[in-house]
Amino acid sequence: MSSFPHQATLRGAAGPSGTALSGLSALVLGAGVAGLAAGCALRRHGADVAVLEQAPEIAEVGAGLQISPNGARALRALGLEPAEFADRAQAVELRSAAGRLVTRMDLPATPGFYLCHRADLIAALEGALRGAGARVQLLQRVTAVLPVSNAGVALQTATGAGHEARLLVGADGLHSVTRVYLNGAGAPAFTGQVAWRAVIPGEGVQAAPVAQVFMGPGRHLVSYPMRGGALRNIVAVEERSAWADEGWNHADDPAAMRRAFAGFGGPVPGWLDAAQEVMLWGLFRHAVAPRWHDNKGQVALLGDAAHPTLPFLAQGANMALEDAWVLAACLAAQPDDATAALARYQALRAPRCAAIVAAANRNARAYHLRPPLDVIGHAVLRVAGRVMPGMALGRFAWVHGYDATALV
Repeated sequence: MSSFPHQATLRGAAGPSGTALSGLSALVLGAGVAGLAAGCALRRHGADVAVLEQAPEIAEVGAGLQISPNGARALRALGLEPAEFADRAQAVELRSAAGRLVTRMDLPATPGFYLCHRADLIAALEGALRGAGARVQLLQRVTAVLPVSNAGVALQTATGAGHEARLLVGADGLHSVTRVYLNGAGAPAFTGQVAWRAVIPGEGVQAAPVAQVFMGPGRHLVSYPMRGGALRNIVAVEERSAWADEGWNHADDPAAMRRAFAGFGGPVPGWLDAAQEVMLWGLFRHAVAPRWHDNKGQVALLGDAAHPTLPFLAQGANMALEDAWVLAACLAAQPDDATAALARYQALRAPRCAAIVAAANRNARAYHLRPPLDVIGHAVLRVAGRVMPGMALGRFAWVHGYDATALV
C-alpha cells in the first residue's frame, strides 16, 4: 500500500517541453479531469493557457475512480506517476449478491491499473498545471460562447465579464455550453438505472487493493479501497422506473441505498451501515457529439462534453486523459492549420470513444441477471475463470492496451 503525499511529484512537468504552440492563447472551460489534463497538455507544447472554473475552488466531493493502463500512459506522458497518488490494483473479483466468489481477474503490474480518489487525481493535475505556468480563474460561470472573428472566440460569464482567446477547449462536462454551441441542445435518455455513491472509512493497510463487484437481480455494487486503505469507495446501481436527476451531487438518504441492497451478504451490510452520506444520480445515455470542433479551428470539445459514458467500463476519466494528450499533440503537429489539426483530433478520437460508450451501454445490465439466468451466468464465469483465466480481461484488451501517446 502507498501513503500518498498531498501533492504528487511531477516528472518533467514544471514548464513547457516544446514551443510549437507558443503563439497560441487557449481558454479551457472546466477544471475537472478533462480540463486540467487538457491545460497541462497544451502548456507542455508552449500554449498560453487559462482554465476557467465556475466553482469557488477546485475541489471534488468524495468519490473514487479507476485509472486503467491507457489512462496511466497518458498521465505519465504528462509527467505524472499514478503510483504517487493512487493504489495499484491487484485484481477484480466478481461475487454473487451473497458474497460468494464467482471469479477473480488478476491484473498485470505494468503499466498498471490504479484505484484512486478523484480528489487526488484532480490535485495532481492542478499542481502540474500551475507548476507549468498556466492560470486558473475561479467563479467563472460561462453562459454563452460567442464567435468573434477569424482571430478567436469569446466567452460571456454570468457576472458580465468576458474572455477571449484564439482557442476554446470545452471540457465543461455533461451540461456543456460548448457542446450546445457546436451541436445544439440534445435530449439524453434515462436508462432506468440509478446509482448511489459513498465513501466510508476503510479497513486500513489490511485492505487488499482489489475491486469487488457484487452481482444481484436488477442491481450490483462495486467497492474498492483508496488512499492505502484509509477510505473505501462504494458505487451501487439499481434498475428502477423512478427517475432521478443526472449529476453527481444530489444527496439521498443512506437508508434508501440500504433498502435497495438489503439482501446482499458478505461485507456489504457492514459497508452500507457505515455510509453516513450518499449521493444519488440517474444514469442517462447520451449520443456522442457529432461535431467536436468548429470549421475555423477555434473551438474543440473533449471528455464528457464530447462523449458522456455510463460507468460500466470505468473509462470516463481515462478517455478524458487520452483526449487531452491527442488534442494537444494534433495542434502541435499542425500549428499553422488549427482547423486541420482539430479535424484530425476528432478523426482519431471519435471512433474509439464511440466504441467505448457502446461497450459500456452493453455492460449496463451484465451484472443484473435474474434467476435462473444468474445461476447459469455465474457458472459460466466460474468455469471460464478456471479454464481460461485471462479471457475476461482479454475481452477489453482493445480498451486497456491502447496508447494514445503513440498516435501523433
